[in-house]
Amino acid sequence: MASHADSRALGDFLKSRRAQLTPKECGLPETASSRRVAGLRREEAARLAVISVDYYTRLEQGRVRASAPVLATLARALRLDGDQQRYLYELAGRSDALPRHRRPAQRVRPAMRRLLDQLTHTPALVLGKRLDILAWNPAAVALYTDFAEVPAGRRNYVRLLFADSVMRGLHRDWKHDAREAVAALRMEAAADPDDPELRCLVTELTALDPEFRTWWAEHHVTSATHGTKQYHHPLVGGLTLDCDTWAGSDDSGQRLMVLTAEPGSASHDALRILTSWTPERTAPDPVRETTS
Repeated sequence: MASHADSRALGDFLKSRRAQLTPKECGLPETASSRRVAGLRREEAARLAVISVDYYTRLEQGRVRASAPVLATLARALRLDGDQQRYLYELAGRSDALPRHRRPAQRVRPAMRRLLDQLTHTPALVLGKRLDILAWNPAAVALYTDFAEVPAGRRNYVRLLFADSVMRGLHRDWKHDAREAVAALRMEAAADPDDPELRCLVTELTALDPEFRTWWAEHHVTSATHGTKQYHHPLVGGLTLDCDTWAGSDDSGQRLMVLTAEPGSASHDALRILTSWTPERTAPDPVRETTS
């Protein structure tokens, strides 16, 4: 059990750590108002950790003991490295709950990368474990969003479907597509139930969105590798695209997600127009990638 002194030290550590971070590097919008303190405000740290401001304030004041799931979200929100995470759990008296194994960084397989290089007018993503977005091509940027502008730790297909207004508004049948994504994430949970990053993701989305909370509780699962998606793009209007996903031949859990349109269809013409507008600056670096 953490002592009172440890609780105060925990609060001091949280305050110190958030003072070292900026809203921009955490993916938060900058505000026009002047900041009285360096780094993140309490409400911003609470938002990133998906807990109430009151609860976060009591943590900093040493008036409440953090649970293991809260510590996990705090560690991710405050971008703690391995030593800092261990220190956090020690101060909270929860060293027994510290994740014992750090997952290796996910790296895009060379074969997947070559495929992306060759798909010039076809939106494609490489999805890793937890449906993290590991790599993409310029056509995917044209269809969805510039994933390079999304903080690396938040590039997750399911998170963007629920938390990003651009991605959410793009889907004409958002409820269907989002529910299927939750079902696919459920399959991920069954394959690796001890994955701390997946637990953090589920905790965050459960607090963020009531529909995610409902669908996650339903235990609907799917391993579907093909389907049809309906989009409404602000530049070219309606798009009906076939979505096919191919799993890698190794045990990396990586999948190539490709979106195509039937040749000669209006969607095919619209997709060609859309991808032709991809800025030339992406040409020297056609595939963007994250290893987080």
